[in-house]
Amino acid sequence: MLITHACLATLGDEPRLIEDGALRIQEELIADIGTTAELTARYPDEERWDAEGQLVMPASICGHTHFYGAFARGMAIPGEPPTNFPQILEQLWWQLDRALTLEDVRYSALVCLIDAIRHGTTTLIDHHASPNAIEGSLEVIAEAVREAGLRASLCYEVTDRDGPPRARAGIEENIRFARSLTPERRRALAASFGLHASLTLSDETLADCVAAAAELGLGFHVHVAEDWADQEDSLRKSGKRVVHRLGDAGVLGPRTIAVHCVHVDEGEIARLAETGTWVTHQPRSNMNNGVGVAPVEEMLAAGVRVALGNDGFSNNMFAEMKAAYLVHKLARRDPRAMPGDVVMRLAYANNAALARVFWPDLRLGELAPGASADLVFVDYDPTTPLTAGNLPWHLLFGVEASMITATVCAGRVLMRDRRLLTLDEEAITVHSRELAAQVWRRVG
Repeated sequence: MLITHACLATLGDEPRLIEDGALRIQEELIADIGTTAELTARYPDEERWDAEGQLVMPASICGHTHFYGAFARGMAIPGEPPTNFPQILEQLWWQLDRALTLEDVRYSALVCLIDAIRHGTTTLIDHHASPNAIEGSLEVIAEAVREAGLRASLCYEVTDRDGPPRARAGIEENIRFARSLTPERRRALAASFGLHASLTLSDETLADCVAAAAELGLGFHVHVAEDWADQEDSLRKSGKRVVHRLGDAGVLGPRTIAVHCVHVDEGEIARLAETGTWVTHQPRSNMNNGVGVAPVEEMLAAGVRVALGNDGFSNNMFAEMKAAYLVHKLARRDPRAMPGDVVMRLAYANNAALARVFWPDLRLGELAPGASADLVFVDYDPTTPLTAGNLPWHLLFGVEASMITATVCAGRVLMRDRRLLTLDEEAITVHSRELAAQVWRRVG
């Protein structure tokens, strides 16, 4: 089809803003881009979609999320309010994940995928846990992703906190899912090897995971130094800080995602850079858990590849960008910290590069011939001049995710005029409420 009369924000290495722009989609890719006059003359018989002046830009990407956490929204935590992050894990997340059935896993994923489509996020890197429903859990999520029409990399978090049999089952689930990915399935699905965090993994389990992942050619997806408790545990167990413990175990590398890295020192930052390990930043989650603010600018300056995730918060990546822009200024008491163009780089260029770890031939985060046709339409009528140069600050101060009217993934229209086309939002929402209530009762 031919999308016409759009304000095209191309992003990419040479960002442009094309007024009254047009782009041609052929199957899964963008085939041509230019002005409406140019492309309608070039393709007079093509089916047309009039954007009516809306801002059209690349779809968002999420570098780290947890579909399984969807049922936590509004859930009361039993007992006294947690006073630190380990208590949040023990009283909330480790109670919730144990209560999930495979049906809960499916609907947790579906409601997150609806949320992603509504917020224009088409590529997600998920990290799953359901200790009493491990076998087949990644396949259940994969089917939901296929049904939604989105793209996701999946893994199961291996941990020792639920005993050796479940740790082994987690390893087997990662292996089984990775082996199930045929070339056809790989168009929308990918795999990494999930680990919870250093503080819940023994040396023996780490070694088993490294051996299994090496045989499959997988990198890891692991929480790293999210809270100081992770460092204390690692020092107590091994005499090493978390990054060094994981690095010595063989976990780090250019296919591995180290999530959070809030409490890392200069030596650990250097190790992350040397190994080419990815780091993802989740500012909303870090603020919510009171764990601190990651040294993102220091990591970037040292050559660490940093991307942006949401840790199971809404798949509204515009909101994550705004949080990243603001929290570093507050933490440093310096309005120069984390400028808008740096936030934009994390959210688009860096997240697109991270996605290529899983889909090497996929070009995301830009509108250009040969790039994947992953697009969002934003009903944004700027009250000040909009240019390619000041777009980051329009996204941070003017654009809201509620302005998104359409989402396209790999050339497939998933939402148009704010109406979802692949998922029955009403029916999924009704059943999700029923299942969540049952989960809450099981949690107590």
